[in-house]
Amino acid sequence: MVDKNSDINSSTKIDVLIEYLKETIAEGESALVFSQFTELLRLLRSSLDAHDISYSYLDGQTRNRQQLVDQFNNSKGGSVFLISLKAGGVGLNLTSASTCFLLDPWWNPAVEAQAIDRTHRIGQTKPVFAYRLIARGTVEEKILTLQASKRELAESILNAGDGSPRALTLQDLNLLLS
Repeated sequence: MVDKNSDINSSTKIDVLIEYLKETIAEGESALVFSQFTELLRLLRSSLDAHDISYSYLDGQTRNRQQLVDQFNNSKGGSVFLISLKAGGVGLNLTSASTCFLLDPWWNPAVEAQAIDRTHRIGQTKPVFAYRLIARGTVEEKILTLQASKRELAESILNAGDGSPRALTLQDLNLLLS
């Protein structure tokens, strides 16, 4: 998996995503788009409709989940699947996708990893590209920074050098609780 963070400044996330999706579709590839906010996905749906980009949609209210998954996996490429992060985090096998977009960071990076993992299943034959669309100077940028700090802290505690975990400092505990 290739993980790229896309730094968005002057344009909106949806505009940037639409351009990425057009490129992905033009290459005959399929994409997953995850957001924790169904309202953001609703706005994206309107924009996709305006650009004549077809898509499937899944959130917690979707009743025909497996039918949508099968339809997506059996497409010949150039498909887009919009999925709410919670609804799509477990139980889906979406190996026809080669590109995954995360529109907003989740406090727990494991939830994001589970979403990306929907494409890493038995049957995946292509590299998978994961993009996190993060707007500069926003809370989501701070979330991403906090995730990285906590990940580094966990690695430093577990890899103290002598084989035993190092003790937590007061600064470490403050970071974990922030």
